Amino acid sequence: MRGRFYMLHYRPNGLDTARLGVVVAKKLAKRANTRNLVKRIARELFRRNRESLPAVDMVVRLHAPVAKATRAEMNQDLLALFQRLPRQ
Repeated sequence: MRGRFYMLHYRPNGLDTARLGVVVAKKLAKRANTRNLVKRIARELFRRNRESLPAVDMVVRLHAPVAKATRAEMNQDLLALFQRLPRQ
C-alpha cells in the first residue's frame, strides 16, 4: 500500500502480534538525523497502535522526500496506512 510519504508491505505472520521493520533510503533522506527521525516516528506510531493491528509482518519504506513534511503529516500518513490493513 502506498501513502503520501510511506509505502507499507505486509504479510500474515501466524503470531499473536504484529511486527515492524523500517527502511529509509539515503536517496530520499540525505542526512542521518532525518533518516533516524523518520524511523523514530514510524516505530512510535507502531508502538502506540500495536494492540489494534492485525497479526502481520510489516515493512514500512519511505518513498517520497520528507524535507518539507511536518511530523503531523507523516504520522497521519502512516496511521492511514495502518487503518487500511485487512483485519482477520
